[in-house]
Amino acid sequence: MLGQVVVIDYGMGNLWSVRSALRYLGIEPVVSGDPAVVAGADALILPGVGSFRKAMQVLQARGLVEVLGEVVLGRKRKILGICLGMQLLAERGTEDGESPGLGFIPGTVERFTREELGPLKLPHIGFNQVSASPRSRLFRGIVSPADFYFVHSYRLLPTALPGEPSLCPYGIDFMAAYEHENIFATQFHPEKSQTNGLKLLNNFLAA
Repeated sequence: MLGQVVVIDYGMGNLWSVRSALRYLGIEPVVSGDPAVVAGADALILPGVGSFRKAMQVLQARGLVEVLGEVVLGRKRKILGICLGMQLLAERGTEDGESPGLGFIPGTVERFTREELGPLKLPHIGFNQVSASPRSRLFRGIVSPADFYFVHSYRLLPTALPGEPSLCPYGIDFMAAYEHENIFATQFHPEKSQTNGLKLLNNFLAA
């Protein structure tokens, strides 16, 4: 049985859209940036919009970096990183200067290059198709490829993939979602992706 779901509030997330989507699924999450509340969670959602570097500075200042490491890597509680939240799970990011990330996913977050994009614009905004890994738990019951909503200029470049990547074409095939054991991440916004997004959130909660 699923226990307490905490949406992490660090001042840079699309909290209320995520909360509304969870409520629609019959889950009443706790929205909090209190390290003690985060430490007691059974499932965590880390949303985010904005700068990688600034977000990590805020998480560090609020005492959340150490707590997240203990809860996710130590206690193996599941976490879903959304958009910037996915990027923060990486080892490092280059936005606004290089800075360390949470280190849950091996890789670096870098901006799309003009060579990769060709005539395509940044930021990447709107619905685009994601081809799910055939072993994905997040995409269970979702016909692949499926449309999800994106808003981003940076993406996570993995250096090793112990888990399951799901890909999206935008100039190149970039990693749009990832899962390994208790760690889940989406570059897109499931809370803004209508039926597919709600199904994916429900799959995360059931995983």
